[in-house]
Amino acid sequence: MAAGVVTGLLAGLFGIGGGAVIVPVLFEVFRLLGVSEEIRMQLCIGTSLAIIVPTTVRSYRAHRAKGLVVQAVMRSWTVPAVIGVAAGSVTAAFAPAQVFKLAFVVIAAIIAAKLLAGRETWVLGRSLPGRAGMTGCGFLVGLASSLMGISGGSLATMMMTLYGVPIHNAVATSAGLGVPITIAGTLGYMAAGFPQQSLMPPLSNLSSSTSR
Repeated sequence: MAAGVVTGLLAGLFGIGGGAVIVPVLFEVFRLLGVSEEIRMQLCIGTSLAIIVPTTVRSYRAHRAKGLVVQAVMRSWTVPAVIGVAAGSVTAAFAPAQVFKLAFVVIAAIIAAKLLAGRETWVLGRSLPGRAGMTGCGFLVGLASSLMGISGGSLATMMMTLYGVPIHNAVATSAGLGVPITIAGTLGYMAAGFPQQSLMPPLSNLSSSTSR
């Protein structure tokens, strides 16, 4: 419950889904429940993505009502981000748990370093990149989000501010991008879990609930 409250606060304040809080909490919960180490991290990520769908939707609607969302970024990043999520979901079906642990640590460390040591002079450009650059940014945000179990808000906000987008607009746009990322990620991880049903706890997927 505490993790849920923190997640909601993060979504409202910063336009992020809160997966960085949810995943570590779920990892310990699933450990106590005896979930196999082989699929525990993947289960945490998929569950986190599903949990933060409503927080990203609610956050996006609130920011959009204030007119803060940069629609051009939404249009440029949405499709590449979903493709990135799909790539991460395929990885979840075959890669070992260590890959996701490493991805979580590395991505979280990058975000933390930017927040703690970043300066306003740290910029990649004074304006957003061209079409190829925007496509690449969207794909990386989607891929990283699906490997870490987050909505991508923290990553997208960081990227946009590095290209000179004002922080309020970056937060609002990141919240919007989190909607397709979390929905696609939830569906992708459900599909990735089907071959691992023998290792899953009860009701972890639609198939396991119907089979019981």
